[in-house]
Amino acid sequence: MVFSSFVFLFAFLPLVLLLYSCSPDKAKNAVLLAFSLLFYAWGEPLWIGVLLLNVAVGWMGGLLIERGRGRRMAKTAMVAALVFQVGVLVYFKYTGFLVQTLQHVLPFPVPFRDPGLPIGISFFTFHLISYLVDVYRGDAPALRSYSKLLLYISLFPQLVAGPIIRYADVQEQLSRRRITLEGFSTGIARFVVGLGKKVVLANTLADISTVFLDGDLGKLSLLGAWFGIVLFALQIYFDFSGYSDMAIGLGRMFGFHFNENFNYPYVSRSASEFWRRWNISVGRFFRDYVYIPLGGNRRNPAFNLFAVWFLTGLWHGASWNYVLWGVYFGVFIAMERSFLFRILSLLPNLASHIYFLAAVLIGWVFFYFESISRGLVYLRVMLGFASAPLANAELAIHLQNHLFLLPIAVIAATPLPAVLHRRLTARMRPGFARGLYANTLVPLACLAILTVSALLLVGKTYSPFFYFRF
Repeated sequence: MVFSSFVFLFAFLPLVLLLYSCSPDKAKNAVLLAFSLLFYAWGEPLWIGVLLLNVAVGWMGGLLIERGRGRRMAKTAMVAALVFQVGVLVYFKYTGFLVQTLQHVLPFPVPFRDPGLPIGISFFTFHLISYLVDVYRGDAPALRSYSKLLLYISLFPQLVAGPIIRYADVQEQLSRRRITLEGFSTGIARFVVGLGKKVVLANTLADISTVFLDGDLGKLSLLGAWFGIVLFALQIYFDFSGYSDMAIGLGRMFGFHFNENFNYPYVSRSASEFWRRWNISVGRFFRDYVYIPLGGNRRNPAFNLFAVWFLTGLWHGASWNYVLWGVYFGVFIAMERSFLFRILSLLPNLASHIYFLAAVLIGWVFFYFESISRGLVYLRVMLGFASAPLANAELAIHLQNHLFLLPIAVIAATPLPAVLHRRLTARMRPGFARGLYANTLVPLACLAILTVSALLLVGKTYSPFFYFRF
């Protein structure tokens, strides 16, 4: 089940909100847990067994860590539980990749049957790692209740595509949370904005970008190559930030407060700044649970940096292009720390921003093309090393047919709309004008986004969020 579907929008969500609001406080977690498991099992009931088993091992591991605190038993329990979680992830997500890699170096075939990939396994595995490490470090107590840990892991707003919510950040909210009218209305608005990002912008951009990215590269023009990757860069931003907005909004509806996951990453002026703004929860996870434990900046910082970026790339997909993409950003960040920051600080903001955009767009080419050879051909066209025309009729037709889409998408990817909203609200004195804006115009705008999104979903085939593959 996906958020941008009629089943979720007009059946699942209204029903869970109704039953949750009518239930006594003691039963609210049970309602959320039941619907979260239904949400996960919808369409793929087989994989719910993997989820339940992983949570059971994490739950027992947490209890053993708590019982053995201060002794070797705690560390042994943590390591054993982590090995199990990572082992399950590697088996389902990376075994096929490892076998395919071995096939290229071994003189004999390696028999293998793909076990399939449980949806969201990367995310619920990372949540369990967060739980176990936070308990071991003493940042949060172990949960005595299996069902409460299962709720934290399976909570449907963040179950299948994040954002990654640290256990220490929500431990109290699992037991005590309060829903207010303001928080609920804020949650609805945030959810609808995310829905618009996904359905109106991301899906539309995806339909156009594939014309350039998946077409005949021999007929691709130089500007067409840049146009295609710019469309993809915007598509993946609106797709994943849209999902994060919807997850944060859904959390608010049920009294949870999740941290922000995107902070207008395309306004950055360096690769380092981009990764402080893009998919913030994943960046924090690798920082807190990989980079710092390895030694951070104190011991072997270069090795630690590349280990993090190798794993970041591999986490995004079981393919060498993702590893290449991760190492690519690792190299840029290492260069920025070494000398590029000093150079960029001397340049005008526009120049450093152009540097960043060129770097990130080239990076998206590595990310998009699982075939590295095809990606390199695309890069040759982009960088002018192929005998491709500057522009062609195909590009002109798409620019003419979508004249307003790209400017609207670019503006929507900047803080400008949010800044205008805040300034309008701040300048209006309490009274009729502010009430009209906040209580009438904003809800009408949300209703318009919901209506347009619903109309675009009519007759639309299944369109999962891009990050479901991770």
